[in-house]
This record gives sequence, C-alpha cells and structure tokens, in this order.
Amino acid sequence: MAKLWGGRFEKEPDKLLWAYNASIDFDWRMYEADIHGSIAYARGLKDAGVLTPDEAKTIVDGLGIVLGEFESGAFVFAPSDEDIHTAVERRLHELKGDVAGKLHTGRSRNDQVATDTRLYLLGKIGSSLEKTARRAVSTPDGTSFLSSGDDAEPKTPHRGASTGLRGLVRDLQDAIVDQAEVHLDAMMPGYTHLQPAQPILFSHWLMSFFWMLQRDVDRLDALTHHVAVMPLGSAALAGNTFDIDREMLAADLGFETVSQNSLDAVADRDFIAEFLFWAALLQTHLSRMSEDLILYATAEFGFVELDDAYSTGSSIMPQKKNPDPLELARGKTGRMVGNLVALLTTLKGLPSAYDKDLQEDKEPLFDAIDTLEIELPVLTGAIATLKVKADRMAAALGDELLATDLADHLVRRAVPFRESHRLVGQAVRRA
Repeated sequence: MAKLWGGRFEKEPDKLLWAYNASIDFDWRMYEADIHGSIAYARGLKDAGVLTPDEAKTIVDGLGIVLGEFESGAFVFAPSDEDIHTAVERRLHELKGDVAGKLHTGRSRNDQVATDTRLYLLGKIGSSLEKTARRAVSTPDGTSFLSSGDDAEPKTPHRGASTGLRGLVRDLQDAIVDQAEVHLDAMMPGYTHLQPAQPILFSHWLMSFFWMLQRDVDRLDALTHHVAVMPLGSAALAGNTFDIDREMLAADLGFETVSQNSLDAVADRDFIAEFLFWAALLQTHLSRMSEDLILYATAEFGFVELDDAYSTGSSIMPQKKNPDPLELARGKTGRMVGNLVALLTTLKGLPSAYDKDLQEDKEPLFDAIDTLEIELPVLTGAIATLKVKADRMAAALGDELLATDLADHLVRRAVPFRESHRLVGQAVRRA
C-alpha cells in the first residue's frame, strides 16, 4: 500500500525530514479514538452510498482486528507509519486489501486528527455527561462497534481511564472530606502572610482546598461541552462532498453537536488550550495545598506527618523523612503552566485552516494528562493517610490570636471599630 500522499512527488522524503515530520512516536496513543472514528465514518460512507454494505462490513471487521492487535500489544509499527492514521490504514489494507483505500473518501487527516483528539480527551476527562453510541454491532472478535443495525443495544463508543480525571479529582475531594470529618474538633492557628492570625479549625483549613477543587470540577464540566463538538466531515478545509450525515456521525460517536464552519473546525484547538488552562489552574491549587502541608510537616510546626508510604528518605542522612510527593506537586506547576504557554504561542500567528504547527498541540496535552493521572492518586493517598497532630496545633495557639475577638467585643460595647482596633493594638504592644 502506498503512503497517504506522494503521487505528485518524484523523490522520497529525506530520512531526517521524515523523522522530523512524523508524529507516530506520540500520537499512537490515540489508536482507539482513531479506530472508533473510522468505524463510524465507514458507516457514514455506507449510508451515503459510497460503500456497499459488504464493503462497510469488511472495513469494520478489519478495524476490529486492528483494535484487538493494539489492545493485546501485538500491533507492529512499520517504518512508513507517519502517524496513527497512517498506521491504522496501512494495517487495514494488509488485512482486507484494496477496499481499505475507500475508507478515506471525503476525509482528510485534518478533520480526522481533530476528531481523534477530541474523542481521546473526552475519554480522559471522564465527564459526568453520559454519552452512548446510537447503534452498535459485535465483530467476530467480540468487540462492539458502530453500525447501522437498529436493533443493537447502545454501547459507549470511547472511554479513556476507568475513572477519568474528573473522578480522580473527586477522589481527592473525598479524602479531604474524610480527614476533615475525623478531626472536626482540632483547632490550629490560621495564618496570613505566614504570620499567626486567628484560631481556626483544622477541618476549615483543609476544606478550603475542597472548594478550590470544586471550582476545578465545575470548570472541567463546562469545558467538556466545548470538547464535545465534532469536526468530522470538514475534510481538509472546504467540507465533505459525499453527503455524509454529520449529525448521525456525531450521535454515533457521542458528540453533543457538530462544528459549524469547516475552515475553523480543522484548525480549532481552543478546547486543548482550555484544558491546559484547567490543568494549570488545578496544578496551582495542588501546589498551594502541598506548600501548606510541607510547612506543617516540618519539625518546627509538627502539625501533620506524612505516612511512610508517601514519604522518601535521604541517601546520606538516615533520619530524614522528606515530603517529596508534595514537593513534586509544587514543582510540576511550572511544567503545567509551560504546556499552556507553549500551545498559546503556537496558535497565536497561524493563518486560516490547518497548518503543520498544530502537530505541536499533542505533546503538551498528553504530558498534562499523564502527569495528573499519576499525581492525583498519589496526593489522594497522602491526604487519606495523613497523621494529624491536634496536640501540636493546640500548643501553637496563643492568647494574641484572640486580639480580633477583643476588638469585636469592644465594638459590641459601642466603641467604634477603628478605636477598638487602636486600643487592642496598644494592649498587644504593652503585653
């Protein structure tokens, strides 16, 4: 099978250019999204009369085999595999012959990769939105795929991690609530400017991070609607000329709606930028929580102690117990912000439609997802196993923390607050 392009070229690409241009080293992970998208598109081509029912079935069966090879680890990449789309179509041709060449009719890698990326991200988000395929059919290897069978049971067409990022944030929130409920009576100094300010409950301090994370969950749910827009059918830039039913495709793949402008659809990476902003802000919240815990775990504070399972030691000092997971959460914030800035810088000067620059969108996206998928469970475990030392917190409470209460008491005795503030300040100074 010839590669997806090259008919107008007399020379093969320079080997170094090929390595520079190829994206298979990182976009291979979108194989599931790519195959599901192709299965739905094959059904759309059949409904449009481009494929016969037998041809469509042959392609769908072949794609089922390809997916099975990926899932089992048996898939073998070829040197000619420029990207995940090339790899899947090349293997489909090896399995089913020339009919594989009909699958790309009316479709460009421009709308294909945009669709794949959206499907992949929707699966990783694990949104609360329920998405099911309109129709499904089982291939010989037992895998469910989309088809035109009206009597088939609905199936979820694409899923990423079992819980998704949304679920992982919720797990961390649950750990926070559990710890807060266990220590409802523990009091500690509250700090502003890292100076003792007023007495607060430990649970009140801990729950402040719950509410930061709740805003993150809300933002994730909101941006999910922006991800769930299907660009498939936009082709390279001017739209599909084969009367593909895009609304049906969107329903089959679990999208909420279709893109409205083909030129915009193939170049739109706003949804990735939004996700990277979400990840950067979430990471900022995790960093703030980690910073407090790092301080409170020091010998000087001694308010909390990390479990051994979530601490590390020193290669030279035997007594050390280091909060490395928390320090890593703090340190990775720069990387998350960098991912966002990298994509925005890539997007800022692009002309209309698709440009190869957009290949640079995936590595920041994948890095952010990979980081959060391992980091959130680690921080959840660290919070769930945290040892809270209420006695040390109580010992840090001093009478001076009640200065504001004394000022408020004078206000209730008809002293203007500015005057009561001055009087109490003088008393603190003399004391």
